[in-house]
Amino acid sequence: MNIYNETIIGISTPLMKGAISIIRLSGEKAIEIVNKVFKGKNLNKAESHTIHYGYIIDPETKNILDEVLVSIFKAPKTYTVEDVVEVNCHGGVFVTNQIYNLLIEQGARPAEAGEFTKRAFLNGRIDLTEAEAVMDVIDAENKTFSKVANDALRGSTKKKVEELKEKILNIIAIINVNIDYPEYDDIEILTTEIIAPKIKDIYNELLDILKHSKSAIYLKNGIDTVIIGKPNVGKSSILNAIAKEDKAIVTNIPGTTRDTIEVKINLNNLTLNLIDTAGIRETEDVVEKIGVKKSIEKLEQAQLILLILDGSREQVKNKPHVILINKSDLPQKIDSTKIENAIVVSAYDENSVEIIEKAIIKQIQIEGIENPNVTYISNARQIQKIKETKEAIEEALVEIEKQEFIDLIELSLRKAWNSLGEITGEVNTDSLLDELFSKFCLGK
Repeated sequence: MNIYNETIIGISTPLMKGAISIIRLSGEKAIEIVNKVFKGKNLNKAESHTIHYGYIIDPETKNILDEVLVSIFKAPKTYTVEDVVEVNCHGGVFVTNQIYNLLIEQGARPAEAGEFTKRAFLNGRIDLTEAEAVMDVIDAENKTFSKVANDALRGSTKKKVEELKEKILNIIAIINVNIDYPEYDDIEILTTEIIAPKIKDIYNELLDILKHSKSAIYLKNGIDTVIIGKPNVGKSSILNAIAKEDKAIVTNIPGTTRDTIEVKINLNNLTLNLIDTAGIRETEDVVEKIGVKKSIEKLEQAQLILLILDGSREQVKNKPHVILINKSDLPQKIDSTKIENAIVVSAYDENSVEIIEKAIIKQIQIEGIENPNVTYISNARQIQKIKETKEAIEEALVEIEKQEFIDLIELSLRKAWNSLGEITGEVNTDSLLDELFSKFCLGK
C-alpha cells in the first residue's frame, strides 16, 4: 500500500489544558472519516473552506463527546494539496484524546512527525527550503529571526537558489554549444573571457551568502554570552539585572556560584543565551574546582563575553567582549580611565543596565538585516550544500586557470548545479526526507 494514499491524523495544538484543541486530518478519506462521527451538516456535501457547528458522537454508544467546529478544506487548495479537515474542540487533554482515538478507529492513521509538511513537499506545494522555514517560524524566539524565517517561507531562499542555478545552467549551455559547434568560438576566448567572469560572479555570490549565514545562525540560535570574572565581583547580580528577574543566588560570600546558570533573554529583537559562571580563581574546594573548569570551557565556546573586571583581559582579547567595572555605588579602588573601553556600572541601577545592553548590542555585528537583497541561510543542511556548491565552482575556476579540457569544467559546473538542487529538494533521497521531516511537530 502506498502510505501517501492513507488519511493521516495529528493534534496540531499543544496537548495541554487550554481554550481549544485542533485535530487535523489529511487524505482522500478525511471528510468521510470525520462525517462518520459528526452530528450536524453532512460534511460530504459541504463546500470547501467552510466551517460547520455540531457535535462529535461515539457511533457505538451514541454519547456526545464534545461540541465542535469542523473546518473543511478540499484539494488542491490546502496545505497538503489533499482534502484537509480540522476539528476544533474544547482544549481539555482528555476530550482531545477521546476524539483523536475515535477518528483513528474510523480509519485515520496517526501521522509521523512532520508528515503534513512532508506531503505538502511531495505534492509540489512547497520546496525543501520552504518546508524547513515552517519549523524556523515555529521555533523563532525573536522578532528579527521571525522576519528571516518568514522571508524564507515566502520563497526568498528558493528564489536565490533558482537564480544561481539559472546562471550555472546558462554557462553549461554555452559550453555545450561550443562542444557541438566548435567553430563558433575560440576555446581560450570562451573560457577566459566569456565563462570565467560569469563563474567568478557566482563564486562571489556564494561567498556573500556564507558570510551572512553566520549572522543568520546568531539570529536563530541566539548568541552565547558568558559572564566571567573573579569571585564576588557581581557576575550573578549583572545576570539578574539583564534578565530582569532573580535567576542566580546573590550573596557577599565569594564562590557562591558553583555551577553555570543559563538564561535565554530577548535584547533589541536578538536572543542572548546569557551564562553566569563560577568565579575563576585557584581553590582547593572540590566542587568549586569543577565549577571553575566549566567556566573556562564556557569561556572558550563563547561568542560574546561580559568581563566583570578582574584586572586581566588576556583570555578575551581575541573575542568580542564588554568590560564592566561593577559596584559603582561603592567607593572605587580602580581607576577606570586606565582601562580602555571599560564601563563603570552598578547591577542595581536601571540606567547602568541600559548602558550594558547598549554595549552588548554594539558588539553584536549583524549586517544587512534590513536589506531586502541579502539572503540569510541559517539551516545547517542548506549551508553545507552552499559550501559544496562553492567548492565545485572553485574547481571550475582552477580548471580554467590550468586550461583543462572544457568538458572537465562542465562536469564541475554540473556538480555545483546538483548541490544547489539538493537545497530545494529537486535532488533528494528517501533517507534525507525521513531525517528532515522527523524534526517537525506531529501535527505539522
